[in-house]
Amino acid sequence: MSQPLEILFVSSFPASPPTFGAQRRIDGLMRSLSRRHRVSFVSLLPPDLDAERAERAMKEYCRDVVFVPWAEASGLPKRLAQLRSLVSIYSYERRYMNGPDLQLALGRLLRSRRFDLVSVETPFQAFSRLRQAPSGAPSPCVLIDAHNVEFDLARQYFEQSAGLARRLHHEVNWRKLQREELAAWRAVDGVAFTSPDDEARARALVPAIRSAIVPNGVDVEQFRPAPEVPPSGTRTIVFFGTMDYFPNLDAVRWLFREIWPLLSQRDPDLRLKIIGASPPSDVLAHQGPRVDIAGLVDDLQRHLVAADAIIVPLRVGGGTRLKILESLAMGKAVISTKLGAEGIAARSGEHLLIADEPKDFAEAVHRVLEDRSLARELGRKGRELVERRYAWSAIGEEMERFVYQVIEGAPGAARRAS
Repeated sequence: MSQPLEILFVSSFPASPPTFGAQRRIDGLMRSLSRRHRVSFVSLLPPDLDAERAERAMKEYCRDVVFVPWAEASGLPKRLAQLRSLVSIYSYERRYMNGPDLQLALGRLLRSRRFDLVSVETPFQAFSRLRQAPSGAPSPCVLIDAHNVEFDLARQYFEQSAGLARRLHHEVNWRKLQREELAAWRAVDGVAFTSPDDEARARALVPAIRSAIVPNGVDVEQFRPAPEVPPSGTRTIVFFGTMDYFPNLDAVRWLFREIWPLLSQRDPDLRLKIIGASPPSDVLAHQGPRVDIAGLVDDLQRHLVAADAIIVPLRVGGGTRLKILESLAMGKAVISTKLGAEGIAARSGEHLLIADEPKDFAEAVHRVLEDRSLARELGRKGRELVERRYAWSAIGEEMERFVYQVIEGAPGAARRAS
């Protein structure tokens, strides 16, 4: 089976133009698949995103683009909604990602023409009514593109959470998420995981799962090395990632609490830049002569080019980190925790440096700042690794092969092929 397919992607946010990791994965996969297949897209539309801009960007490679306006609660209303979810049999995520307006939009598109496959970007949207088709046509296969093992991420949130109400929510919710995520894996025709670690976690719980590893990737033309910037007399390290994503926020808080004091004391001229949307007040409080809380920036690559090193002090997370792949693609020296680099075929000392304790992390940063030949060699080999293994063109081919396997192995395959 190799004919062009009709593929529908379903998400909780638009994929383009991408400004954070999950968007970059969906954007990269859809663009790659659209070279041989017809792709369409349905998603929720948060109020802070520009619908016209998103639709214009996605129409470059999508046949149909449908947005369903949606406003997730924030602050106190969100906390109250989370508390109300404690008495529900469903998780908070499943409740807010499957509203009636989304179901109507999906039904209209799925019944308008036959799709071969629906790819959902969260396991909770797998509970939508996705197996619909025009009268007399076979229903589509359903695949989950698992950016993370969501219940394991929620369990980590619980372990790191402060505050009684938040801990109570996460403690109850992660167990609901586990039940729902396992049910979703069993119900769909295939699951694509981004790392061997996530796939192993899933197989230990659902041995019969049909799955494949489809890693995260990077646009190697957009993220590429620039000529080395002449020494300016100051050195800058950079962390980037949206601050409304708990693993990133936890990393930045740990950085300021445990690592930055060691770095700044040893090197009084060192500068730190934090890039990412929605920094909270406790992060903004660190803004000063040596610390730049830049927020969301229009040209991430320009800031990365000027960086002497990229730091990834993650302690919570799943899947694989696009920030590491993008930094390696730009030929930058990267210092990460072991968890931060999980699932990426990069070796410490060859492609990046890995350290888990604050003192060791700070020492690794100083190594690449003091030894520029080491920094250049890490950057060179990191770029080679990304070009060889993580370009979106190659990752898209891996997803395409898995999609064909899912369709051919699903019940009713003969009827779909006719």
